Amino acid sequence: MVSGEMMAMYAANNICKGIVKFAEAGGVRLGGVICNSRKVDNEWEMIEAFADKLGTRMIHFIPRENLVQRAEINRKTVIEFDPAHSQADEYRTLARKIEANEIHVIPSP
Repeated sequence: MVSGEMMAMYAANNICKGIVKFAEAGGVRLGGVICNSRKVDNEWEMIEAFADKLGTRMIHFIPRENLVQRAEINRKTVIEFDPAHSQADEYRTLARKIEANEIHVIPSP
């Protein structure tokens, strides 16, 4: 999970370094990146470029929605809090994409 914020990309890159370290011995692979949007300028393009540099792709772009905060305050997932909301559909779509993903790479951090 990453956003277009610099520290989030830095952290994701460090996770990829860990994947590389354990790729040979443990068979660890990267399935792609998921953007949890923070509404940063050019975020989609930055995350796609970042994923490309890693040697993978962006699996899904989750738009920023304040409903997430309301669900968290109520100690519920978005799907529990408001299953008919478009944000709930974003998470359902993400789950389908993760399940169908067949790309597993050793990244190039």
